[in-house]
Amino acid sequence: MSAPTRDAILDAALGVFAERGFHGASMPALAEAAGVGAGTPYRHFESKEALVNALYRRTKEALMGALLADFPFDATEREQFRVFFFRLVGFFRARPEAFDFLELHHHQPYLDADNLALEARSLAPVLAYFERARRARVTRAMPPEALTAIVWGLFASLWKAIRLGHLAPSDELWAQAEACAWDAVRRPDDGPDPESDR
Repeated sequence: MSAPTRDAILDAALGVFAERGFHGASMPALAEAAGVGAGTPYRHFESKEALVNALYRRTKEALMGALLADFPFDATEREQFRVFFFRLVGFFRARPEAFDFLELHHHQPYLDADNLALEARSLAPVLAYFERARRARVTRAMPPEALTAIVWGLFASLWKAIRLGHLAPSDELWAQAEACAWDAVRRPDDGPDPESDR
């Protein structure tokens, strides 16, 4: 099996799946986009489900590698948040189709058990960060899952508006967005936290 051909199929599939979704992407269309024969994808992937799972795994692992490589875990919680947010921005700026693909295929029924486990492992460092930050009384006394959802919701909504052409991306816009995201999850300065930290 040719690794370059397999990689070419995965590279092309990212755009096709991001644009058409899983059900709208046929194997012949994937082969055409990759510039290979109609039967070639089946030499590397036994089915469309196997192909999309391989692509999801590759894309998710690339994202987590970009976010966590040489991460400054000894920095303050505020600085860690800043680094993580801007690495997220940088990854999807460089690979915008990866965002479309991951959002479209997130937790779909055709993802296999390995990818569902990968999703849980990918979330673990983020949840652990928010748990540490909550215990340090830096962020709000909310479940880490809620804080993660708040930050991702802000980021994803803004990114979708950019992808749809409603907003022009800029460094200033992303800096303001990062500040807004932090303000949404940080512990309020004006009085005691309504929940006790236990």
